[in-house]
Amino acid sequence: MRNDEVDATDARLLLALGESPRASVLGLAEQLGLSRNTVQARLAGLEARGVLGSFERRIDPAALGYPLTAFVTVQVVQRMLAEVAAALDEVPEVVEVLGISGQTDLLVQVVARDADDLYRISGQLLGTEGVERTSTSLVMRRLVEHRLAPLLERIAGPRQA
Repeated sequence: MRNDEVDATDARLLLALGESPRASVLGLAEQLGLSRNTVQARLAGLEARGVLGSFERRIDPAALGYPLTAFVTVQVVQRMLAEVAAALDEVPEVVEVLGISGQTDLLVQVVARDADDLYRISGQLLGTEGVERTSTSLVMRRLVEHRLAPLLERIAGPRQA
């Protein structure tokens, strides 16, 4: 195992945080049978290593007035990849941009207020200098929510009684 990988104790701590995100350090320590200092140090280490991501990931865009989610594949002029990424970073409705392999270069997750708003956003992405082609797919239904608990449970091992 690499030094930056999550071990079984980290996994148990992350699972406990997933179940009770507002739990205190003392509460987590009692639940996991660890000292308060150990939990505090583990949490600090997880944050420092970038294991704990942004709180924003837990916010539902629909609650902000953006009920539509779409994924846009984007083909770019290769020498302009950095400029395109910077331009996409300036679009508030762009939630995430991933560089991917295959026939397209980027997978862009966007949110929109309605179909007209999605049309506007798609046009804005296509009009970005360096973008050659886009293709938009609307999310109709989320069948499996974003989750990491099954992986954490595998790392944590069997629960101790």
